Order: sequence, then structure tokens, then C-alpha cells
Amino acid sequence: MRIRIYTMLFIGLFLIVGCKEKPEDTVKSNYLDFSKRDDQFTGGIKMIPITTPKGNFKVWTKTVGNNPTIKVLLLHGGPGLTHELYESFDGYFPNESIEYIYYDQLGSYYSDQPNDNSLWTNERFVEEVEQVRKALGCDNTNFYVLGQSWGGILAMEYALKYQKNLKGLIISNMMASAPAYNKYADEVLGPKLPKAVFDQIKTFEKNKDYTNPKYTELLFKYYYTEHILRMPIDKWPESINRCFKHINPNVYVYMQGPSEFGITGDATLKDWDVTARLKTITVPTLVIGAKYDTMDPKHMEWMSHEVQNGRFLYCPNGSHLSQYDDQKNYFKGVIQFLRDVDNGDFKKG
Repeated sequence: MRIRIYTMLFIGLFLIVGCKEKPEDTVKSNYLDFSKRDDQFTGGIKMIPITTPKGNFKVWTKTVGNNPTIKVLLLHGGPGLTHELYESFDGYFPNESIEYIYYDQLGSYYSDQPNDNSLWTNERFVEEVEQVRKALGCDNTNFYVLGQSWGGILAMEYALKYQKNLKGLIISNMMASAPAYNKYADEVLGPKLPKAVFDQIKTFEKNKDYTNPKYTELLFKYYYTEHILRMPIDKWPESINRCFKHINPNVYVYMQGPSEFGITGDATLKDWDVTARLKTITVPTLVIGAKYDTMDPKHMEWMSHEVQNGRFLYCPNGSHLSQYDDQKNYFKGVIQFLRDVDNGDFKKG
């Protein structure tokens, strides 16, 4: 009888322990539960107040999911584009219970758009990201930034000042030097175009005839579909077309310039270069490069070794928007990075 009682107790204890929900199961079961959140009413959207030297404004954010240890703030490209560049993430992150935050920077379509060029500086954008982080309640136990293109510049600049607040950093499709990017565009990508086409494009740019329909036609036909998004124009995702439709050209041209062959003219980012400072970044860092990118993938591989805890993700089928034209490799690598950092299994390489 005593043996039978002990056996029943053991079985009961086994069932209690064995049926205890794992942490990852808890996250998954609560991932779409907004009932305890203050943004349930708006479906995750928050207009976050920010202060600037030129007054107070609001920026648009939308949080998808709940995960107490993985919260990824998405820094869009441009400058002056929108969060819509990242809508493909909806097809991958929710299934992995990864919380992510769409965000339109000040001046972009869904946020306030003050008409003051003095606001468009790296330093002010960094302070904006820090204010957004605080408003979202993120810290170094859960906070990641993922920046693509110009967003990669902003992500690097943020990490160089505020890495103490980061759990991980993802630099997607962005070199650490505008002069190096210009050199790659002019000496490598341009000459790969048919010579007659490249000569026409350079003539348009020399004459500053950027609004000429022929200039735009040549770029889309020969350059964009090779190095921006490797799909026929009529197959481009609606989210990308919508994003480009919503661009703020004032912010874009002021910081990036009117050309797609590098950062040119009197654009404020023309001389930007943080290559000498990368070695001061200590947080786990993923750098993403692609074979057909407008950015040199070899340079980005070098960046992954220059930071102290870096990993390189290569997208062999991707271009500048690898989150669309090489999703298999892009999302597999990003998700693995987030999982490894979260589990304490991150190894650089």
C-alpha cells in the first residue's frame, strides 16, 4: 500500500513538473494578447511625443506582438521613406513570437513633417530614437535596433552613443562610409551597366537634370531592378510602391542628394564615415550584405569583424531590399541572430 501511495505521488509530481509551461510557450501564448497594454485601443499604434531644438512633435509607431526579451525597433531607410519598407516582416516575425515596432521618423509620412532642414541631422535623429526607446519602455534586457540603408547609418550612430541601452544591433545593407559607398557605386556598379546607358545617366547627373523622365526610366530599367529590388517593376510589392509614393523628398535630397549613384552634391551625409569607430561597438551585432546590393558586401563583411562581437549574414540572391528578394536567407539569419542573443548562445563569426 505504501509503495502504491509513493508511486501515485511520484506520478503526480511528474505530471505537475512535466506539464509546466516553458518560457517560450508562455511568450507564444501571450504574443497577441493586448489586454494589458495601453495601446490596445489603437491596435498597437502610438504617436510618441518628442522634443527637438525646434519644438515638440510626434512620431508614429506601431508595436506588433508581445515578447518581454525581444523587442526590435525598425529604422527605415531614405532618409524620408517610411516603415512600409518592412511590411514583409509580418510574414516571418509573428510566427517566431518576435515583438517588433514599426516607426516613422520625424519628417516621414505618418509622423509630423516640420519644414525645417536644421532638424535633419544624425545627432538629432539619434536623440529621437532614444526618446522613442524610453517611451516604449525598452532597455538593454530586450531592446534591439534594426536599420536598413539610411536606417543602418542611424543604427550605427545610435549604438556609438547609446549601446548601453541595447541588447543587440542589426545593420542591414549599409556600409560604414559614404565615401566608400560613392567609390563602389562609381567604380564598380556603374561600369556594369551598358556603357551607353551609364554615359547617359552620368550626363543627366552632370547637368543636374534629375527630373528628366528619361533619367528615371533608365534608372528603373537598368539599375533599380538589378540593385534595389531584383524583380520586374510590375512585380514589385505594393508596400514598396506605397513607401516610395510616401517619400518626403525634402528630407531625402537634403541628406542623401538627388542621385542614386552615391551620396552627391551638397548632401549632408556626403562625408559621413564611422569606420574608425566601429571597434568601440561591443554589443552583439549582425551585419547584412547582399551580392547585388548597391552597397559593397565585402565592406560589410569587414564591418562584422571590426565590431567586437559581430556576425556577417550574406544574401546570395539579394540586393538592397534583401528582405524582399532574398527572404529565405535574410529572415533565417536575422531570426537566428535574435534567438542566439536571447538564449545567451551568440557567437561571433
